[in-house]
Amino acid sequence: MITHPNVKINLGLNVLRRREDGFHDLETLFVPYFGISDTLEIIAGDDYSRTSAALFGRYAPEMIAQEISEDGRLMITIARAEGVDWDPLKDLTAKAYMILSEDYTLPPVKIFLEKTSPVGAGLGGGSSDAAFALVMLNEMFSLGISEDGLAAYAARLGSDCAFFVYNRPMVGEGRGEILTEHPLSGIDYGQEGGAGCAYELQVLAPEGIAVSTKDAYGGIRPGLPEVPLRNVLARPVEEWDGLLINDFEETVFAKYPELAAIKRSLYDSGAAYASMSGSGSALFALYRR
Repeated sequence: MITHPNVKINLGLNVLRRREDGFHDLETLFVPYFGISDTLEIIAGDDYSRTSAALFGRYAPEMIAQEISEDGRLMITIARAEGVDWDPLKDLTAKAYMILSEDYTLPPVKIFLEKTSPVGAGLGGGSSDAAFALVMLNEMFSLGISEDGLAAYAARLGSDCAFFVYNRPMVGEGRGEILTEHPLSGIDYGQEGGAGCAYELQVLAPEGIAVSTKDAYGGIRPGLPEVPLRNVLARPVEEWDGLLINDFEETVFAKYPELAAIKRSLYDSGAAYASMSGSGSALFALYRR
């Protein structure tokens, strides 16, 4: 089975308070963006792979990492133009297989991941890969896990993983795993039928800048927003600037002033609204058509 895990952007990201477990309570609107995606293939046992030959043909050996689990039940291959600087067996797609195998008898599988979404950009590419892997394994092996059940597994892998199980606009609260559907009309984020929308979403991921989530949280000062998130989202897009805030911008822009400059350039180019996504470094803009 082959899928194309997409990324997300955050419309507003309020860091409300620090929790006793060391995490923070957040409030944000997760929105899928289909203009950037990875390619993920999972096959059972020795089934034929439709992507592996292409990966080894397109990528130099130093751009590919491959590992096999100690029990031999999982082989994972990751290809990335910039190279793979993490242990493939610690990739979230591998962890997705492992947590499901704790509760279900899964056959041996091979995972092939072509990583084209940017790493450290606040777009949730790794979380998306994990959620798509859970959905794929559930379908491939007829596990019968409900959408909410898959989201519960996903939440164990990362704070924004559960969103990608649903993959439609949802308000995220708690660590980001408490999700409430929030229909978003008038904005084309690459969804089917979006051509008639009044606004178009464009995402920019600057090359060479990867923001550490730990560093982004380092300068955060939690607090309640001036206007509650849902109240801001109910206003016209042209009124969002200054009210729909990403709390990470202050910290991240101080360390990477070039990102602040890019945001200003988006407004200069006619954006109705522009912001950083997640903890950065990607930025996005909404343009009226």
